[in-house]
Amino acid sequence: MMLSRIAESLFWIGRYVARADGTARILDVHLQLLLEDPWVDEATACSSLVGVMGAWVDPASRLNRQTVLDVLAADRKQPASVAYSLTAARENARRAREVINTELWESLNQTKMRMPRKVPLDRAHEFFSWVRERSALVFGIVDSSSSRDEAWHFFTLGLSLERADMAARLLATRSLTEASGPSWTTILRSCGAYEAYLRTYRGTPSATRAAEFLLMDRLFPRSIWFAISTAEECLRNLGPRSERVGISDAALRTLGQIRSQLEYMPVPEIIQDLTGHMEEVQSATSLASEEVRQRYFPTNPIPSWAGDAV
Repeated sequence: MMLSRIAESLFWIGRYVARADGTARILDVHLQLLLEDPWVDEATACSSLVGVMGAWVDPASRLNRQTVLDVLAADRKQPASVAYSLTAARENARRAREVINTELWESLNQTKMRMPRKVPLDRAHEFFSWVRERSALVFGIVDSSSSRDEAWHFFTLGLSLERADMAARLLATRSLTEASGPSWTTILRSCGAYEAYLRTYRGTPSATRAAEFLLMDRLFPRSIWFAISTAEECLRNLGPRSERVGISDAALRTLGQIRSQLEYMPVPEIIQDLTGHMEEVQSATSLASEEVRQRYFPTNPIPSWAGDAV
C-alpha cells in the first residue's frame, strides 16, 4: 500500500496543475472579453470574476484588468492564483520525489522557476497560453510514462475532481451578467472544445447543445460528466468493493449522486439555473475531496482556497 503522504502529494499535484490550467483558461476568456466590449463596466465584471474564482480582495479597492492579473495570475500568496497552484504542485512533487519520474519533476520545477513575478496586461494572453502548454506537458508526461497503479489513480483522481470544479466555475461565469457574459462559442473555445463540438453537432453553437456538450458528453475529457466518471473509476480501483449492497465509499457515493442528478435532468432545466447547478457540482467535488482525505490521508487537512463554491 502506498504511503499516505505520497498518495496525498500525487492527489494534489493533479489538482493544482488542473487548477492552474482552468484558472488560466477562465481569465484568458474574460479579460479578452473586457478588452473587446467597451460597454462592459470593468469594475463590476472584474469583481464578479474574482468572486467566481474564490479570491479575496479588499472590498474598498476598485478592480480593473491589471488588478485581476496581479491577484489571480501572479500572486504567490493567493490560493486561487495560477502562480500559487504551480508552486504548490512543484512542492508536492518534491515530497513525492521517490515516486514520480524525472521528466515530471523537471517539468514542474522548470515551470515554477520560470513563473514571472508580474504579468503585464499586454502579455496576458501569452502568459495564459504558456500556462496551458506547461499544464498539457505535465498531463502528457503522466499519461504516457506512468504505470496504471495507485500513483496514477491518485494523480488522475485529483486532476478529475479539479477539472469538474473548474468546468463548473467556467460555466457559472456564463451567468455573471446577462449582457456581458461570454458567448457559448467563447466558452467552448476556452475549454479547447470548439472543434470537438463542431465535429459532434456540425453547426453554430446553441445554448442547449453547447451546455449539453460541456456538461454531459461521454467522450470529451473536459466535460463535467467525463471528469466525474473518471474520478469514480479511480476510486473504484483504489478501494475495490467488498460490500454486497450499496456503496460504502463516501466520496464515490457523493460523486455518483451529483453525476446522476445531472445525467437525468433535462439540459434546458439546468440552463435555467446554471449558476445554482454549478454551485452544486462545486460543493460535491469539495465534499468528495474531504472524504478522500479522511479515508486515504487523514493526518492533514485539505489545503483550501477561498472559494470552493461560486
